Amino acid sequence: MSVVARQGIKYSIIGYLGTLLGIFSTFFIFTNDMAFYGKLRLILPAAEMLLPIVVFGLSFSNVKFFHQANQDGKHHNLLSLSLVGIILNFIIFVAAFFLVCEIFPSLKDSKSWEMKSIILPLILVLALSAVLNKYISNYKRIVIPNIFENIVPKIANIGAFCLFFYFMFSQRVAYSFFLGMFILTFFGYLIYANKLEKIKPDFSLDYIKQDQFWKLIISYSFFGFLGNIGNFLATRIDNIMIAEYIGYEANGIYSTVLSIVTIINIPQMGLFNISAPIINKTIAEGDYKELDRFYKKTSLTLFFLGLVLFSCILVGFPYLTDLIKNGALLKEAEPVVWILGSAFIFDLATGFNSHIISLSKYYRFNIIVMLILAALTIGLNLVFIKYTNLNLIGVAIATAISLTIFNLIKIIFNYQKFKVFPLSMEMLYALVLSFIAITVAIITPNFSNSLLNLFLKPSIVLVILMIGNHFLKIYPLDKYLNKDFFRSLTKFK
Repeated sequence: MSVVARQGIKYSIIGYLGTLLGIFSTFFIFTNDMAFYGKLRLILPAAEMLLPIVVFGLSFSNVKFFHQANQDGKHHNLLSLSLVGIILNFIIFVAAFFLVCEIFPSLKDSKSWEMKSIILPLILVLALSAVLNKYISNYKRIVIPNIFENIVPKIANIGAFCLFFYFMFSQRVAYSFFLGMFILTFFGYLIYANKLEKIKPDFSLDYIKQDQFWKLIISYSFFGFLGNIGNFLATRIDNIMIAEYIGYEANGIYSTVLSIVTIINIPQMGLFNISAPIINKTIAEGDYKELDRFYKKTSLTLFFLGLVLFSCILVGFPYLTDLIKNGALLKEAEPVVWILGSAFIFDLATGFNSHIISLSKYYRFNIIVMLILAALTIGLNLVFIKYTNLNLIGVAIATAISLTIFNLIKIIFNYQKFKVFPLSMEMLYALVLSFIAITVAIITPNFSNSLLNLFLKPSIVLVILMIGNHFLKIYPLDKYLNKDFFRSLTKFK
């Protein structure tokens, strides 16, 4: 078995373990104190949203130019200067941060300012780790970095929460543990990178001065910066705006609901790693007919499996809230499940639209669209939070609208450039079948025991979907169940 295959299998296992850990902690730990969980859910998103400013795309440059620098024996020089660049960027960023807050004193009333003593050092640690993460990927090693990325943040959240809630330590101690886990992660990256190949620090500027190589690095890093900041703004801003304008408890509720809804994205795990070479090959060969076939196939796969999970979540959610502490608060947020879930289902239906663009010569378009998404998300959130009384429902609507527009733009772009389209009639059949299954499950009489209902309702949905799929032939589950998933995905017609 090749290194890539072994790493891919281990990567998927770690990913699923991380998902299970997240689900367990969401249901049985964080719901005990939504307000403190809301505080924890402000720290990391706030740091990640500002992170691209400090990284400035240098992490991506350590992938893009690694081969060239390695051939010249200067890859350690590139890494060393990148880490120095991160530190210099951080110093400038911190100075600018405090200067802006002095110019606009109202910013000191924000929740982010209140948390600055942990958010700022966390940004530096995450920035240095980001460079080492990408550097390690050049050695085709993704498992250990995946543990650091996927498992450690969950342990940091769980550990900090348990210290505060169960062991009665102060919030300062809990926050210190939280930050400490990421500091340990940075040293873990450093030790692992050094184990792969002994790092020889080299801070000479001679190499990057040759043929003005530094200009090429800065240019590429800038595009990476734009794409990265757009992505983090679009995906992390919800938590920050909820904490700032609605409150910590609301942020904890929203984060819990979001963790439940994102379960429908599980089918995506690992799928891009196996699909990327196929997408790249068809684009390189100009075989857009094959690209369209594969695009529809993967989109249907993601959509159908995500729809099955979403339908089960919808009918089981009310009974799940009866079984966990502070479930009444979550039950009030049930519309958020429907709104966000519907947007995520459409996102799955559009398949790997971003990846098609990023693997083509039009990769810069992804940056533009991501910045549009970020602006839409921020603008719509402000409108719904400030000018309506919808609170979390308004945030969910804002996110759903921006994500849907984001995907529609990419669908149109891909159709114009490659004549490919992800949606199919099978998806419509699946939607109708799902509607019937959900309706039947809802109107089925309840048991007096919520735990029994939690098993009964999703079971009804699964039975109806499986029987309906058998007769309508929407998705070839027989091939999915009888063969390795990724092999069946690329083989069935």
